[in-house]
Amino acid sequence: MNAPEMKSLDINEIKQYLPHRYPLLLVDRVLDWEAGKSITAIKNVTINEEFFNGHFPHKPVMPGVLMIEALAQTAALLSFMSAGIKPDDSSVVYFLGIDGARFKRPVGPGDQLKMQAEVVRHARGIWKYKAVASVDGQVAVEAELMCTMRSVADAGQTVG
Repeated sequence: MNAPEMKSLDINEIKQYLPHRYPLLLVDRVLDWEAGKSITAIKNVTINEEFFNGHFPHKPVMPGVLMIEALAQTAALLSFMSAGIKPDDSSVVYFLGIDGARFKRPVGPGDQLKMQAEVVRHARGIWKYKAVASVDGQVAVEAELMCTMRSVADAGQTVG
């Protein structure tokens, strides 16, 4: 039996699935993914990141909310690819919730954030993920995330 083929995406392929752009596109490469199951991606953290100018000039640290956002983008990629959908002007992704977020290690310039998201549940258009980001094998942040895809026409309606 052959080993499963790894599925990766470069930045140009990522931009086909995520509407985010600089400075808020926080996924540089997808290393592997399996539809409806899991995804592994990376964010290369460099001193050129705009947020380091103010957070903090004397000791650059990636803001925790941006680490969570990077995990949410990674999870959104898996949602889109699992559904076989590429976003367009008629669709939007909502970040619905964060549970159990824990920050365990600071992330700074020169670090490579390895992000993993695993589907916990998918029902009625809502995806729930267990997500972990690590640097050199050390957990930096972990959380459960929820997101959903909606049409722009339904964007003003209550979710869930």
